[in-house]
Amino acid sequence: VQLQASGGGLVQAGGSLRLSCAASGRTFSSLNMGWFRQALGKEREFVAGIRWSSSYVDSVKGRFTISRDNAKNTVYLQMNSLKPEDTAVYYCAAGPSEVIPARWDYWGQGTLVTVSS
Repeated sequence: VQLQASGGGLVQAGGSLRLSCAASGRTFSSLNMGWFRQALGKEREFVAGIRWSSSYVDSVKGRFTISRDNAKNTVYLQMNSLKPEDTAVYYCAAGPSEVIPARWDYWGQGTLVTVSS
């Protein structure tokens, strides 16, 4: 499975961004997909996941929405009401429905999200 993430950038606090992750190499609809992030000096953390239902880390609930378009082999992360603490490199991944990054099988290259105060 190859994953290509895009959509990062610089945004002011309170703003929005939408990340995209295009997948290839395997039947996309069968994949459990997720977004992780890693801030400078911190460990990579689970942000959101989706297969038939979605799940979120508590810190983004109500602000972020993960979705997928199986016809386009793409998963999205809509991020609203962004905060400076959301600044990180965001990675899309395919793997099991778990929050531990090491257990996921495939990773995209990461896209940087910077939220200014």
